Amino acid sequence: MGRQPVVGHIYLIRHGETAWSLSGQHTGRTDVPLTAHGEQQARRVGELLRPVRWSQVLASPLQRARRTCELAGLGEAMRVEANLREWDYGQYEGLTNAQIRAQQADWDVFRDGCPGGESTKQMRARADAVCAQLRALSGSVAVFSHGHFLRSLAVRWIELPLLHGRNFGLNAGAVSLLGYEHRSVHEPAIELWNLMPPCVA
Repeated sequence: MGRQPVVGHIYLIRHGETAWSLSGQHTGRTDVPLTAHGEQQARRVGELLRPVRWSQVLASPLQRARRTCELAGLGEAMRVEANLREWDYGQYEGLTNAQIRAQQADWDVFRDGCPGGESTKQMRARADAVCAQLRALSGSVAVFSHGHFLRSLAVRWIELPLLHGRNFGLNAGAVSLLGYEHRSVHEPAIELWNLMPPCVA
């Protein structure tokens, strides 16, 4: 019988601000850098998380997530995981919600997916694969990733349909926490959501 993981916590960190997150443009594969404010947000995350002893530090391959990890002081421990990349928006890449809804009035990424990009079925499968990977780990794990992917991951962690991702707003530079109710691996829970670290001088 396999070893059960020691119950720990999964810290979800959305990358800091970029020019496209500020303008509301959907940023999937486009590898945009952090703004100066985004870099400051990443350093604040580092101050908040400094007391934690990490067993694993995982990051999306896109530079905005990797740079957030580095500026938070965890770059040396970082392991890049392809499955942590953002939703592939296909034809909607670079567009705002208003621009997309001018084409498809009631569009919702968590219900409709993206033409020419990832479907909801594909995103659910990717989020489920990451959930399975995380559940096998012990200790405290940091995950540096993206808004729509982390929202998808969170709802799948607690075994809700992907559609419920629409109900979990997530700001750039925010920290969230996944764990287990009653310290049982059979009771996954969201323990904290969308915490913005305080300003650090």
